[in-house]
Amino acid sequence: MLTSMKLQKLFKSLFILLAAGIVASLIINIGMAGAARKYIYTDVDTIPYRSAVLVLGSMTHGTRLSPVLHDRVAGGIRVIENGKGEKLLLSGDHGRLRYDEVNAMRLFVLENSPDIPPEDIFMDHAGFNTWDSMYRARDVFEVKGLIIVTQEFHMARAVCMARSLGLDAVGYAVNQDRFSKRSLRYWGFREYFARVKAFLSIIVKPKPRYLGDTIPITGDGQLSWD
Repeated sequence: MLTSMKLQKLFKSLFILLAAGIVASLIINIGMAGAARKYIYTDVDTIPYRSAVLVLGSMTHGTRLSPVLHDRVAGGIRVIENGKGEKLLLSGDHGRLRYDEVNAMRLFVLENSPDIPPEDIFMDHAGFNTWDSMYRARDVFEVKGLIIVTQEFHMARAVCMARSLGLDAVGYAVNQDRFSKRSLRYWGFREYFARVKAFLSIIVKPKPRYLGDTIPITGDGQLSWD
């Protein structure tokens, strides 16, 4: 049986580990936000040109985009239409037969921006998470410079991941004011821990779930539609 002295030592060790974990997570979050800040833009007119515009996926309901994803895709269209990028890379989850983020995103672009040529629209069907999207942008689509489009709460993590992989990445943080404070607090809480996980990915650099043949972003995007 554990003596009182041993229990005290055990609790002290656990407390030290917990405190160290809290401090480390705070440092990671503050550091990641600070490192990404100079690469993040909220005004489309001030974004520097990059050839590729990466829109990160989120929830869909059939072919209907969730409000989060609607704003991201609309933001990607806005970047292209303002001449800040040329190729649109839609990256999301299409890992199940009846769940398809990327085709819903593509249909939205075709319906709402007929001036974007179909050959300039690329689809990443295996962007299951932010890390996979960045890794595959580099290795499958051979992207070198890109503008990431997502909400502000998500942007620091996305930019840091992309730049850790050698991508010349900047971010366009679409306006998130229409969401409730409760939603933003929840996403911020979740993002706190997601940044810790992102830091581990940046250190370890795991390969994504799928890679596959290359589809150069300089080519015809319709080759990625199947």
